[in-house]
Amino acid sequence: MVDHRGSHAVYPGTFDPFTAGHRDVVDRVRRLFDRVTVLVAINSAKQPTAALDQRVTAIRASLPAGWGNVRVVGWAGLTATYCRENRAGVIVRGVRNPTDLVYESQLSAVNETLGITTLLLPARPELAGVSSTVVRGA
Repeated sequence: MVDHRGSHAVYPGTFDPFTAGHRDVVDRVRRLFDRVTVLVAINSAKQPTAALDQRVTAIRASLPAGWGNVRVVGWAGLTATYCRENRAGVIVRGVRNPTDLVYESQLSAVNETLGITTLLLPARPELAGVSSTVVRGA
């Protein structure tokens, strides 16, 4: 088993909005790594309902003050570039269903070629149906 204590993990996403499922991933990952960065991204394939700085501010406000090893940062570049520039060796991705697993496995293979390991974290069953798209439509 690999011990990741002392390392830095990055959890990227557009987080539009930041859901209970996202929060659960952050909570679980912050217990595995000394530092976790929630990387709020700009994705040209998506049109978020809130601006990047608004999403960053909302996520920061939603996280408990006691989660001192978690920070929230906006980023417009490649996740792998952020990881290299900030000495993060692991990208964390949540997986809700088989479709997510296929997509995230392909993405993790690309990140691996760039020298960054990806940790795929399955959603808790009670949160597997939660997505930003569903929350926006509610």
